[in-house]
Amino acid sequence: MTYHPKSEFIAVMMERGFLADCTDYQGLDEALVKGGQPGYIGFDATAKSLHVGSLIQIMMLRWLQKTGGKPITLMGGGTTKVGDPSFRADERPLLGPEQIDENIAGIKKVFSAYLTYGDGPSDAMMINNAEWLDGLNYLDFLRDIGRHFSINRMLSFESVKSRLDREQSLSFLEFNYMILQAYDFLELHRRYGCILQMGGSDQWGNIVNGIDLTRRVIDGEVYGLTSPLLTTSDGKKMGKSQAGAIWLNGDMLSPYEFWQFWRNTTDADVGRFLKLYTELEVDECDRLGALEGAEINEAKVRLANEVTTLLHGADAAANAERTSREVFEKGGVGDDLPTLTLSPEEIGDGISIVQLIVKSGLAGSGKEAKRLIAENGARMDDAPLTDAGLMLDLVALSSPIKLSAGKKRHALVQLG
Repeated sequence: MTYHPKSEFIAVMMERGFLADCTDYQGLDEALVKGGQPGYIGFDATAKSLHVGSLIQIMMLRWLQKTGGKPITLMGGGTTKVGDPSFRADERPLLGPEQIDENIAGIKKVFSAYLTYGDGPSDAMMINNAEWLDGLNYLDFLRDIGRHFSINRMLSFESVKSRLDREQSLSFLEFNYMILQAYDFLELHRRYGCILQMGGSDQWGNIVNGIDLTRRVIDGEVYGLTSPLLTTSDGKKMGKSQAGAIWLNGDMLSPYEFWQFWRNTTDADVGRFLKLYTELEVDECDRLGALEGAEINEAKVRLANEVTTLLHGADAAANAERTSREVFEKGGVGDDLPTLTLSPEEIGDGISIVQLIVKSGLAGSGKEAKRLIAENGARMDDAPLTDAGLMLDLVALSSPIKLSAGKKRHALVQLG
């Protein structure tokens, strides 16, 4: 694509690799040049934190704010009660209002690290779609909104088709989700003058629905922009690791573990991730990404420091780097390692090494922990673990022990 943008935001999106598609490059570009234009991304409140898979969207909102736009973080307090069927094989478990509110409070903490909220022209707004969805009258909604949707067209969307092609059940509840998401865009435009919806490329159909509905109901001129669905160079979905999701809330994943996730980036991904997840100049991202051999490891440390600083602050990044160097280069035990603290009651007459590996987060299950031991991937105080039946008692745990899974993942176990 040879489009030359006038607005700083579109230029940044194109240059740094955020842009998969846009419904109208020129129209959006010209609208953004005016400054202060609101744009939103919707986030469902299905957990108390977002994970790394959402970070590309959060960075898009951050860049929107940095280039003079007005970011809206739309919390799906209403839509979370329904569940998004997009590219899922099964229906999401339904959550109650109290759990949803608790989740939204947890997610707010993450956004506040990246966005400035307030009443200024480019200050971010946090809005909950329960504001308009909770009070909907079903018959009025069907008459005023439902008539604009073609079932034939809805069935043709990839997110729906993929479920039907696999003959997996798609409930009417879930089928309504795309109508509700489209209605969100209409209401955000009507109430707050929002002209842009962004999301991953799997949201393209939902975004287009919202644009069509807004034009039909109030003749509003609105736009959609999507980012690529990110996988690592080895084909894995971004945001997951062997030990589970890489959460953005510090109380669900320590800053050290977050730092370590980025330090372990594959060589081929370093340059791309620097552009997407940091604010370093593009030329510097390219330079660091092109390094080879031992030098690429320093680029990974830079990536880990920059990303961790944005989320957890410069001190947390410096502490994580120091701990990492102590653990890897000096073979010691860093202060900042993830720590499992057990009471004497929990240990009782003894606790198995397999349980400790699982409890410390180094393996997702007992089966995985046993496989790790069988494949010589587990160590205790830097000595190989060979006996999956090993039991540790209060005497053995009287001083802290260091558990390791592979060369890069470590945890401390101590008595509380």
